[in-house]
Order: sequence, then structure tokens, then C-alpha cells
Amino acid sequence: MGFFDSEIVQQEAKQLFEDYQSLMQLGNDYGKFDREGKKIFIEKMEAMMDRYRIFMKRFELSDDFMAQMTVQQMQTQLNQFGITPQQMFDQMNLTLERMKSELNKQP
Repeated sequence: MGFFDSEIVQQEAKQLFEDYQSLMQLGNDYGKFDREGKKIFIEKMEAMMDRYRIFMKRFELSDDFMAQMTVQQMQTQLNQFGITPQQMFDQMNLTLERMKSELNKQP
């Protein structure tokens, strides 16, 4: 069975995509959130990033051809922006840390 034939993989990919879309849409109003709302948003983003990192690690560790092609495509796309997948995750974590720092400065 191929990597993408797994119902678990398909379900997690679908859920990650839906969660990401919802958070991005919600994030448009981040500036309007109260302190607690911002805290919850940051926590949800961190949890989603952890899930995404694990999901991508599954791709990297798989010997399935399509999984490896997916990893290569992501690396190629990110290389066009001059970054690696690790740098992408690092930048996202840095952004979330800045958001937390700003939140802690608020009364």
C-alpha cells in the first residue's frame, strides 16, 4: 500500500489543511482579539505546527516514492524563496515567540 493510500494519512492531511485554513482566516482578526483570545490563537497555531512537523517527518521517513516526491516538491518550492523546510519551521516558531513576547508586554 502506498503512503497516500492510507486512510489515516488522508484524514490527517485533510484535517491539517482544514485547521490551517480556519486558523489563517481567524488570524485576520488577531488584532481585534483580547489578551486571552490571542493566547488561545497562539497555542492553537503552535499545536498545528507540531502536527504539521510530525506529518512532514512521516513523509521524510517513508520509502514510498510519492511521499519522497512530495518532500522534494516542498524543498524545491521553498528553495525558490531561498529557505529550507527547517528554516521555514524556525521562522514560524520565531514569529509565534514574538507574538507571545508582545502578548506578555500587554497589561
